Amino acid sequence: MKPTLPPGYFDALYAEKSDPWNFETKPYEHEKYAATLGHLPRERYGSALELGCSIGVLSRMLAERCDKLLSLDVAESALETARARCHDLTNVRFERRTLPDEFPAGQFDLILMSEVGYYFAWPDLRRLGEKCVAGLRAGGDLVAVHYLPAVPDYPLTGDEVHAALFEVGLEHLGGFRSERYRFDAWRRQGE
Repeated sequence: MKPTLPPGYFDALYAEKSDPWNFETKPYEHEKYAATLGHLPRERYGSALELGCSIGVLSRMLAERCDKLLSLDVAESALETARARCHDLTNVRFERRTLPDEFPAGQFDLILMSEVGYYFAWPDLRRLGEKCVAGLRAGGDLVAVHYLPAVPDYPLTGDEVHAALFEVGLEHLGGFRSERYRFDAWRRQGE
């Protein structure tokens, strides 16, 4: 079993290239962002948590749908770019955190896990899933979007990430698969 990718893995990627996955320019990414936002279970969220925000391209779009957005990443250089991209948005905050250990306190109406779950080994992904459930308000939504083809460096595939999230005890609201990624949404039932 491959271990969770360490922070240094991401630091090295961003040191080599400021946008290692071409989030700013790749048509695939922009189509996926539009589909993700178009399939969010609710039109608006009071508070949202974005896990693995990278350089903030999706963060900026997501902020339009949230009263408050907390976006996290493990790489400080990515966060610097994200902060600059969203400098004019007063409802967005960026923090450097290593998940699952540094999962933020509080509860959220939406937790978005986009293109980040497969960086974790099974035990860490299970812990992250549990923390997501605990971090959702009653009626809150967990949304996951992941690339499907296996990537040799990554401990898990997108399908394995979503299979694990099906096990955390949330109600599945629906999902879809494209040729290259999948989307699923779950809801924490009211108490």
